[in-house]
Amino acid sequence: MVKLKYGLDTCACTITNATVLCPVCSPGLPPAENLIQAALARPLGTLPLNEIVRRGETVAIITSDITRYTGSEIYLPLVVAELNAAGIKDDDILIVIALGIHRQQTAAEHRKILGPLFGRITVIDHDCDDPAQLVDLGVTADGLSVQINRQVVAADRIIVTGTVGLHYFAGFGGGRKALVPGVASRATCMATHYAIFNPPEIGGKQPGAKTGQLDGNPVHAVILAAARRVQPDFILNTVLTPDKQLAGVFCGELEAAHLAACQLAREIYTVALEEPAELAIVSCGGHPKDINFIQSHKALDYGVNALRPGGTLILLAACPDGFGNATFFDWFRYQDLQEFETALRANYEINGQTAHATLDKARRFRVILISHFNAEQTARMGMEKAADLDAALQMAYDQLPPSPRTVIIPDGGTILPIMKT
Repeated sequence: MVKLKYGLDTCACTITNATVLCPVCSPGLPPAENLIQAALARPLGTLPLNEIVRRGETVAIITSDITRYTGSEIYLPLVVAELNAAGIKDDDILIVIALGIHRQQTAAEHRKILGPLFGRITVIDHDCDDPAQLVDLGVTADGLSVQINRQVVAADRIIVTGTVGLHYFAGFGGGRKALVPGVASRATCMATHYAIFNPPEIGGKQPGAKTGQLDGNPVHAVILAAARRVQPDFILNTVLTPDKQLAGVFCGELEAAHLAACQLAREIYTVALEEPAELAIVSCGGHPKDINFIQSHKALDYGVNALRPGGTLILLAACPDGFGNATFFDWFRYQDLQEFETALRANYEINGQTAHATLDKARRFRVILISHFNAEQTARMGMEKAADLDAALQMAYDQLPPSPRTVIIPDGGTILPIMKT
């Protein structure tokens, strides 16, 4: 029996002879503080932090918002202690929350992010839509205009922090993404995401812009080029276990430390399969991973990689908060994928891209959704509604051969199935 989370509830899946895909984590991890201090002492591709900063300098530390747990309440105090020991005063340190295009944070959320530093170190939220907060850093070789938070650029030293996990079209999160889109203008954010498309005369999406791939990934390349315009001095990236423990910490130069973190994330969160399945049963991992559909989409995007073309995926995604953005569902007025792509190119929106990716997968696979959405909403997204797992399984088996090859993915928002070559 496999327990699958659905919102705040759990259901049992009792299918025999199914392959269960789980992360590969080493037991007996060292204390988080030890991992952080060791990484700070031995950075990759750069000097230690205490040899970079100088007494009297100002320092901006960028960290993620509440939607991406990173371990910030553990590592931020250690980074600040390192700065203090090098002669940097608390008043000369600014923590910037890398909101990208997300909403502003509450005081309670700032407290969670900063931990014991809350009330001691100044913290601000980035605002991608306030021109007064932005400074223009010019244009990259690919023609991308880069506007970045003015207070970040004004600091003598810039420290970038975050966590590295799979990303469905930038390859991996973390590293450069804390800068772009983290503290970039809305226009810069949208332009980097737009790199997922082939030129209009070719059409479609770039084949290299996919989960777990950096080499040949045009979205990664354009984000990295934009982030380099900021010239950060140091990064700290964590890699987390599924239960949010620190599996690894990587410090140093922007790309070197990020690549090392990506390698560990790849080892933990990609699972090889001998052959594609006919049926995949995927839970997003429960609340908050399935709080809305935009969050739940990751589990769908990763899960279909376990299937043969035209295979069936059952997705458990409660989505009590609905779609996740008011504009997301509006994009499904386009039911023809080519017409959808044309409209998205003309008026690009990140939520529109997620909607297009959802409909594209629903056209290539049979997707049965267990959620709070009604049948009409579910069908508009290209999927079929089931009341519960038993009903979904009956629907699936009605159109599958006897004893179909089956995989079960209890934490679909973190696991990427890959086929052995």
